[in-house]
Amino acid sequence: MDTLKKMWTQQEEFMQLLREKRNFPQYPLNLSQKSDQKFLRGITHECMHELFEANLHLANSKDHRATDVKEFDRDAYVEELVDALHYFFEIAILSGVTMEELSNAYLKKGLVNEDRIKDGY
Repeated sequence: MDTLKKMWTQQEEFMQLLREKRNFPQYPLNLSQKSDQKFLRGITHECMHELFEANLHLANSKDHRATDVKEFDRDAYVEELVDALHYFFEIAILSGVTMEELSNAYLKKGLVNEDRIKDGY
């Protein structure tokens, strides 16, 4: 939890810097307002874009590819995953979701997923 807290806090500090230096909104956003929903959707698209960029490093994932690409740029792949994680934390913070709320829901959902597998889902 200490590492998660450090990561979360770093993102909150970065978002505060964005508020001071850029045109970044006050948060948490009011998700009943259209403008706030649109802003959050844009951040969510950025997060997905970073995941797509990570996928571009998976050259052997193409079913139609006959050759085997031996090189894999792990550092670049991890960097894209980290970019996505930054955006993910930002989405949660903008939405007013706390670190504790997210981690508790994550662990609870993990148990549901385990039960589904054990029950033949």
